[in-house]
Amino acid sequence: MKPRRHLGFTVLEMTIAVAMLAVLLAAARPLLEVQHRRGQERELREALRSIRGALDEHKRLADAGLLVSAPPSGWPPSLAVLTEGLELRDATQGTTRRLHLLRRLPRDPFADPALPAEQTWRLRSHASPADDPQPGDDVFDVLTSSPLLALDGSRLADW
Repeated sequence: MKPRRHLGFTVLEMTIAVAMLAVLLAAARPLLEVQHRRGQERELREALRSIRGALDEHKRLADAGLLVSAPPSGWPPSLAVLTEGLELRDATQGTTRRLHLLRRLPRDPFADPALPAEQTWRLRSHASPADDPQPGDDVFDVLTSSPLLALDGSRLADW
């Protein structure tokens, strides 16, 4: 009589394999969470850098007298102005042209995804103090509205 051949796994072998897989996934989860958080922080840095660069460029153009209409402070009245475009004077030809400082407004990666991009940022007017940023007639700076700490221990709102 011929011996029977095994054609599959036993219940015990399957249980051990599933348990090992569960242990590996449990060990990897914190690493995945840190990686996700690191990506959000990188996104926040890039968004702040691009918005602040556009704000500074608006101020530079206003101070140089190149904007057709600029607020008295030289800072834009809202973040939407950065994507809608600015009307620039061309003094040599006596014409105007449109300049878009941002193609689209970046979102705060820590804010509610249901909000429009402009509403995800805390705004600071040039008239408000640095230690108590408040919105006003213009936009001097943007901050995240997240109360969280960064992976390095600093407050995201202080970036």
